[in-house]
Amino acid sequence: MTLELLVAAGVGVLAAAGIYLTLRGRTFPVVLGLAFLSYAVNLFLFAMGRLVVNRPPLYDAATEAYTDPLPQALVLTAIVISFGMTALLVVLALRTFLETGSDHVDGKRPPEEPEL
Repeated sequence: MTLELLVAAGVGVLAAAGIYLTLRGRTFPVVLGLAFLSYAVNLFLFAMGRLVVNRPPLYDAATEAYTDPLPQALVLTAIVISFGMTALLVVLALRTFLETGSDHVDGKRPPEEPEL
């Protein structure tokens, strides 16, 4: 198995888990799903910089190959932004739960199940 296949599978699994959790009816799985989607995008951006081992990040006339540092800088910026957005989503979900008394996305309580 090659490194490219492993990274592509990781991006696919993270994106699939993120989409599945985002489509759930409660707020906490939605927050986790958005976090997984951001991790998938970060891994995809990081893989865009060519997966090269033991190469310098800067171009020099003596080097025949180098690693592109731009995707690494983009991923670092995206991690900081996604951390802030996740904190904001957690606060909004907690505020919604405290005001409505329900953690469902639409704010309604589910119908009560009959007791047996």
